[in-house]
Amino acid sequence: MCGIVGAVSAQNIVPILVQGLQRLEYRGYDSCGIAVHQDGGLRRSRSTARVADLLTQVQHDGVASGTGIAHTRWATHGAPAVHNAHPHFSRESANPSIALVHNGIIENHDELRDELKAKGYVFESQTDTEVIAHLVHHHYDGDLFDAVQRSVQRLKGAYAIAVFCRDEPHRVVGAREGSPLVLGVDETSGARYLASDAMALAGVTDRIAYLEEGDVVDLQMGKHWIAARETRDGPFRPVSREVKTVQVASGAAELGPYRHYMQKEIFEQPRAIADTLEGVQGITPELFGDGAYRVFKDVDRVLILACGTSYYAGSTAKYWLESIAKIKTDVEIASEYRYRDSVPDPRTLVVTISQSGETADTLAALKHARSLGMPHTLTICNVATSAMVRECSLAYITRAGVEVGVASTKAFTTQLAALFLLTLSLAQVRGHLTDEAEAAHLKAMRHLPVALQAVLALEPQVVSWAEAFARKENALFLGRGLHYPIALEGALKLKEISYIHAEAYPAGELKHGPLALVTADMPVVTVAPHDALLEKLKSNMQEVRARKGELFVFADADSRITADEGLHVIRMPEHYGALSPILHVVPLQLLAYHTACARGTDVDKPRNLAKSVTVE
Repeated sequence: MCGIVGAVSAQNIVPILVQGLQRLEYRGYDSCGIAVHQDGGLRRSRSTARVADLLTQVQHDGVASGTGIAHTRWATHGAPAVHNAHPHFSRESANPSIALVHNGIIENHDELRDELKAKGYVFESQTDTEVIAHLVHHHYDGDLFDAVQRSVQRLKGAYAIAVFCRDEPHRVVGAREGSPLVLGVDETSGARYLASDAMALAGVTDRIAYLEEGDVVDLQMGKHWIAARETRDGPFRPVSREVKTVQVASGAAELGPYRHYMQKEIFEQPRAIADTLEGVQGITPELFGDGAYRVFKDVDRVLILACGTSYYAGSTAKYWLESIAKIKTDVEIASEYRYRDSVPDPRTLVVTISQSGETADTLAALKHARSLGMPHTLTICNVATSAMVRECSLAYITRAGVEVGVASTKAFTTQLAALFLLTLSLAQVRGHLTDEAEAAHLKAMRHLPVALQAVLALEPQVVSWAEAFARKENALFLGRGLHYPIALEGALKLKEISYIHAEAYPAGELKHGPLALVTADMPVVTVAPHDALLEKLKSNMQEVRARKGELFVFADADSRITADEGLHVIRMPEHYGALSPILHVVPLQLLAYHTACARGTDVDKPRNLAKSVTVE
């Protein structure tokens, strides 16, 4: 959800930087800032108010320059406060020499922080971003482009950065890995721009290059260079990225190299997960708002209310909440809950899940729950200003960014990430989370963006399956345990955008009815992680094969499921334990997407469906 804008120009670029931040305000933020090269040194303005207030501040302070960077930020490692806001400086004594802004999460920031402290660096914030600024300063020896290349080789996680140096007044360097960054080119004036979204450059330039994973870009007046590595440990070599003319003021420009918004949003999931987890340094109820600890101590039951994809996120969370937090959990379809007699319990935490925060059925169900005498409410939502957030006493705002495609993808996985945090927070309060378990879970969560990138690399294999699916009219999805809701979500995605009828079942239920549907014309998709239910699942798969059904299996690398006639296997890069659903849903999204493309349907706007369901 964070936003980056940077520029090198012969003119004062401060108005352009601030305008770019304003164009990125839709992402949401709790602080903003700008740094420029002025009067032979670095000058910075930061604010926890709106971008409009930042503009007033820089105008009052007379901030003006042809070189600078700017940023909007959600609360990251550290509370929303001016000292944690970007840009961050690295300095010798009182004279700063490096200014840097950053989107993403640096997984090894604690290790790097300790190294840098031992070298004498003093940290002024709680952010992982300041680590990068000091690292660049440490490697700087007169060439900022080289210093950034050497620095990013030490980083683990996801990042997009923009950085400039006091000693090179007409140069900005950017780099990206797992978080988007675009280059803007003004061939008339010679100006060069960086932004996390092309929308930030609307009205400034329509000449855009989309930087690729691992790129480092050097911006100077009238020229730019890009370098990349073939392997993570290999040397940087010059590369070129096509500069295209795009209408950045229109929605189409946001597509970048993607065919549809849905595809773009599937591939944005590493960044979305990184942003959603960005402010999490440790597990604490206060992640969900002031007073959360008191509420969590006062409840002994959870009621989840949601619709559609959000309902499947809640269904997955039920497994986590009951197995990890040891708390009784019910999941209700919001559109049904308010119309039936239920047994209220004032010691219930009512959790709503909604991408838009305006889902009418879920809002109505929330109000109904409160009317029954259940005052403790919490929402998992992607829009901080939505009605759902206003109606609930506690909230966790996912940071998926704007999701245009009707079929939810990144909103779903970020909901799962937030629900896992809720699980850990409740487990902690209830005495079921040891320090060792907390550290292990946090480490796994911080690795999610990297793990998701590896899953997305399976796309070519999924495309070949989609060609077979495109000729079918029915499909069956199977899962067991906490992957059963993921099978449900996979079936929903396929039916939403390809119009293929798809159903999902717990694999153990096959012999209780669905097996009657299995023929050679019924593809059966199976989610097969290497967990405690794997051997049971293999038996269910044999039931399908015995009826000449064709199996398409997403298996973990060590699950010992081997491809054979009528048995197709795509191996996931690694088993991910409790967080496995977040990884396993991604190839199901890709399967639905590429099947829909093969069938020629309107992927982003499927018939009869709307993005935000605001009527009952």
